[in-house]
Amino acid sequence: MSSHPVPTREELASLEDDELERLAIEWRARASRGARQAYGVAHALEVEWRQRIRVSRAQELPPPVVEPRRWWKFWQTRPVSEASSSL
Repeated sequence: MSSHPVPTREELASLEDDELERLAIEWRARASRGARQAYGVAHALEVEWRQRIRVSRAQELPPPVVEPRRWWKFWQTRPVSEASSSL
């Protein structure tokens, strides 16, 4: 990473997933021990890590199954046999 505290988008994109996870955990530990500059770095790394996890998990999901809606059932208030017998 560069000399400035918070990594850029390009720097984050260049990291592999495992390396990003390791760095996020490491920087969060530094921040929890009180290192002020570590908060921004930890946050940036964790945001990128969560976005990657979200995308990869979404790709694993099966496509949603949506049954076609029977639009004519909406207009039908009672069964056809009752409607024709009452006339």
